[in-house]
Amino acid sequence: MRSASSPGPWWWVPSLYFAEAVPLVVVTFLTTVMYKRLDVPNRDITLIAGWLYLPWVIKPLWSMVVEGTSTRRRWTLVTEVLIAIGLGVLAVVVGWAEPLPATIFVFAALAFLSATHDVAADGFYLAALDDRQQAFYVGIRGTAYRIANVMGRGLLVMLAGGIETATGDVRSSWRWVYAILGVVFLATAGYHAAVLPHPAADTRHVGPIFSWAALGRPVMSFFRKPGIVRMLAFLLLYRLAEAQLVSLVSPFLLDARDTGGLGLTTAEVGFVYGTLGIAMLSLGGILGGLLVARDGLGRWLWPMALAINLPNLAYVWLASAQPESLWAIALAVGFEQFGYGFGFTAYMVFCMVVARGDHQTVHYALCTGFMAAGMMLPGMASGWIQERVGYPTFFVWVMVATIPGLIATALIPLDAREGRRQAA
Repeated sequence: MRSASSPGPWWWVPSLYFAEAVPLVVVTFLTTVMYKRLDVPNRDITLIAGWLYLPWVIKPLWSMVVEGTSTRRRWTLVTEVLIAIGLGVLAVVVGWAEPLPATIFVFAALAFLSATHDVAADGFYLAALDDRQQAFYVGIRGTAYRIANVMGRGLLVMLAGGIETATGDVRSSWRWVYAILGVVFLATAGYHAAVLPHPAADTRHVGPIFSWAALGRPVMSFFRKPGIVRMLAFLLLYRLAEAQLVSLVSPFLLDARDTGGLGLTTAEVGFVYGTLGIAMLSLGGILGGLLVARDGLGRWLWPMALAINLPNLAYVWLASAQPESLWAIALAVGFEQFGYGFGFTAYMVFCMVVARGDHQTVHYALCTGFMAAGMMLPGMASGWIQERVGYPTFFVWVMVATIPGLIATALIPLDAREGRRQAA
């Protein structure tokens, strides 16, 4: 798959998936923290964040453009350079007197570039590695992805909080964060230009970019799968409660106590949610993967469905008790994040089950599109709901919203052995 002189996968797989995760974290997480610190109302924050999910919802529509216009290696490098430029522009406009319209525009551009980078990088991974290597490095890429989340959700938020405390200037803190990220991404693009191999399989798709054979037929075959209505219900509803919860975690942690929040500083949010929380999320995900590989998804589907939903009770307690201990808050958040990581494993394995067979690439892209839609649509409404009922009632509503996902779980067609590692 590569020439003898090309660097091995260890030189580029971790950095490629680190680069894939960072802009996603910027667009879907840092936006909520920054806009909250800029006093944007919750209803507007969740609406903006919801719309920014759209490129990931519709990215299957332009995946053929990526494959039909150039190599995936070139698309990867070009999008990384453009993301670096976008982060630099963001560092400038966030300091404007009225930064909201300009930052929304730049975040939208970054979302589109990030989703395109996902398509190119995932395609490059498949083209550059054989089946054995793909299986071996899947854990490495997952680890790199988690490290990027720790950096983005934890260390960068803590950095912004530290600069904010030192200078008293919220906008200056975020200008530094985005400027540093822009330099890092530009350096990453230069590094990848040097180390990414030129696999023979990474060629431009020959033929019409959009055609019935290339896209229409695979899409139609997806919707003809037996039990597809129940499958789609699961894909859209399994995370209905979590989609609303995650949109407001940062605003809740940052809001003043007299408005129902916990009154944490930006740096404390970075520690609680972005460092300890991500560690527990990763631990839950690793444990879930091991158990499904050993016993199959059928054995663990219901424990995972309960794990992704019931720990949301931690936020009911946090909103009602408003504990002052940072460690009590951190443990509650960590408990919920562990459950989410464990329960999300079932979702990802089920996506692979649905995509199995002919046209697997297109079908998996459609699954991830529905996954993004399941996060986007409920999240957009969550801020509006919270502002009308307050945090304690909102988190009770989140618990009510777990019911449709549990019903959808009970109805999905699933072989008990799905996801189980087969013996050699």
